[in-house]
Amino acid sequence: MPEAALPVATEQTPAAPRVLSDAEREQLKRLQLPEEDGVPLESHYHVLQGDLLAELIYYLFGERDDYFCGRNMFIYFSLEQAQEIIEYVRGERDSVRYKGPDLFVALGVDGKKRRKSWLVWEENDKFPDLIVEIVSPSTKEKDLKDNLELYATVFRTREYFWYDEEAGEWAGYRLEGDGYVPIEPNDKGWRWSEVLGAWFGVSDAPYRGWRYRWLRLYDREGRLIPTADERAAQERQQREQLERRLAALEAELKKLRGEQ
Repeated sequence: MPEAALPVATEQTPAAPRVLSDAEREQLKRLQLPEEDGVPLESHYHVLQGDLLAELIYYLFGERDDYFCGRNMFIYFSLEQAQEIIEYVRGERDSVRYKGPDLFVALGVDGKKRRKSWLVWEENDKFPDLIVEIVSPSTKEKDLKDNLELYATVFRTREYFWYDEEAGEWAGYRLEGDGYVPIEPNDKGWRWSEVLGAWFGVSDAPYRGWRYRWLRLYDREGRLIPTADERAAQERQQREQLERRLAALEAELKKLRGEQ
């Protein structure tokens, strides 16, 4: 598939994200920052795909408490951007340049902290380490151009993946130097995530009874990371197999006793 235009990568040491001034931090603390805009932007598929990836990440990371996985959460990172969102929610402007991604993961943070939004200045100036955008026809150009540049040059996000289920297209990028370079797929068409320590790939295994072409995770050995429903089904199957073996053994024992 054709790749989106990329910010140019160089061999220079990556520049750190811009740090807010003390004055900006004080102004941001005084603002009433919206946590939602009341606009339902997700389709049924969109919701399920995001839920699926979040579920898999929680299972993959297990009992770890040094990460945060956010879904449909505003990310506030500058005074200008925060003011834009406030004006948008108030109906004082028709659009806003950026609110937040479909899914993100930040490592090395307090995973037990309650958050309604991701406030960069309250997270030790921490931006997400991984972002996934589930694109639609109305957002694709923004996700493949504007957001890609934002995540590379402002957020300095280590990895960015986007997925278009309708078009059957997806891509991944890793930060190198001052920009992103494409993550090349392996022979199965999967792309490796260093942040997650897992492969991204596409599977048509059903999720909650629905058969879309889901963006899924695979472990280092190439095994599909299971959902809770899939794990329950596997356990039922193993239990049924064990019960059948026990029944066969009991039948064999009865037969032996009868012969004696």
